[in-house]
Amino acid sequence: MKLATLDDDSRDGRLVVVSNDLTRCTDARRIAPTLQAALDDWSRLRPELAALARALESGSVPIERFHERNALSPLPRAYEFLDGSAYINHVELVRKARGAQMPPSFHTDPLMYQGTASGFLPPRGAIASHSDWGTDFEGEIAVITDDVPMGTDAETARDLVALVILLNDISLRSLIQPELTKGFGFVQSKPASACSPVAVTPDALIGWAEGKLTGILEVDLNGVPFGRVRSGDDMTFDFGELIAHAAKTRHLVAGTIIGSGTVSNKLDDGPMTTVGEGGAGYSCIAELRMIETIAEGTAYTPWLGEDDVVRMDMKDEQGHSIFGAIEQTVVET
Repeated sequence: MKLATLDDDSRDGRLVVVSNDLTRCTDARRIAPTLQAALDDWSRLRPELAALARALESGSVPIERFHERNALSPLPRAYEFLDGSAYINHVELVRKARGAQMPPSFHTDPLMYQGTASGFLPPRGAIASHSDWGTDFEGEIAVITDDVPMGTDAETARDLVALVILLNDISLRSLIQPELTKGFGFVQSKPASACSPVAVTPDALIGWAEGKLTGILEVDLNGVPFGRVRSGDDMTFDFGELIAHAAKTRHLVAGTIIGSGTVSNKLDDGPMTTVGEGGAGYSCIAELRMIETIAEGTAYTPWLGEDDVVRMDMKDEQGHSIFGAIEQTVVET
């Protein structure tokens, strides 16, 4: 089942069920007015939404054309957004570039921070930038949870994944280090993220198994392939483990978003090469700059600037988009 939120000039939009090929949708407000309302009563309303999805595919309900450009992020605002760093290769590169060792605990204890949940950018929303910010994108997989009781273990948590999305975790690299130096974490350096137009239930994803999504995350910068990273590879912590980590001392309310962190692949136990060189590339500029620094002593690839366009997508085996695309243009403030 695929769900989306269309812009109706309200804070939370209106819920629609989307066809498998992302061309059609049908209004779901008779079941739940918003996605959050559906998640609040997920066990009861999910079967009703699934029945509506089947009716949409058979053409037995009113249909409207689905345009990704009219979609908001599936949850335009959420109760909580917790972003992990499940792909340890990314963390290793960050630390290696500044000459720091990787603590052994990073392989057993997930990194996670509390991000901005009060408002997610639309999938086509502009990225606000400034020349001093070091604006970067981060291609991620994320999940939206059902209610997760405090102390839930990883195996149980895997069954509490309600929906899967793509996420662009926008990061202001030049502001990160000063904030980390304070010892309190990210605020200014992590503005609003953007999500894919469509959220998909795990049972509708062929590549979903054991709390991981196997697929190729396609990241383009200005129409040129930047990353073709494999989301199912090199993931040290699956989403069950990330959810369990987040729920160790708190209850996670339905509608909590958990991010995977930057999807990052290795090559022969070393850093990945660019797409142009035949590698999987990268899902953020920072990784490429780290590799440049390690190899040549300095980074020369620029951060995002005015009119740059970032696009993220994932396709099925037939080449059809699964979640719809995130496509954002940078606007200097």
